[in-house]
Amino acid sequence: MKKLLSVFIMLAFVFAGVAQDKAPEKTNKKVKEPQITFESLVYDYGNIMQGDNGECEFVFKNTGKTDLILTNCRSSCGCTVPSWPKDPIAPGKKASIKVKYNTNRIGAINKTITVESNAINNRVVLSIKGNVAQKPLEAAPQNENSSVKSATR
Repeated sequence: MKKLLSVFIMLAFVFAGVAQDKAPEKTNKKVKEPQITFESLVYDYGNIMQGDNGECEFVFKNTGKTDLILTNCRSSCGCTVPSWPKDPIAPGKKASIKVKYNTNRIGAINKTITVESNAINNRVVLSIKGNVAQKPLEAAPQNENSSVKSATR
């Protein structure tokens, strides 16, 4: 009976020791991963005119402990084209994703850009919004001869 009790106590210490060894690994692993932190998740163009510059920029920082690698950036529509850095972003460094919206389309802007990376927050959704108004029609220049002729008639 004493042997059985001794074995039981010894096994209890072994299991307690194994459980304690594994717990810190999980916490340390998350601390070592990269993390992407954006200055803003939404860009508001406000009211812009048809044909205006539809470019904007989303600035972010790698707030993690290892290199951040953006694997993909995709938009919800073909009228919105993102471009992103292909090189790794070191911990503590900033970079940006540039987005170009086709302002020849008149109406409300409400598009998303999904950013995928190796970060702990590996999928982040950015938004652009605003409104594109039709460019005012320019008056056609009148021919000087036509105004003179109509005045003399």
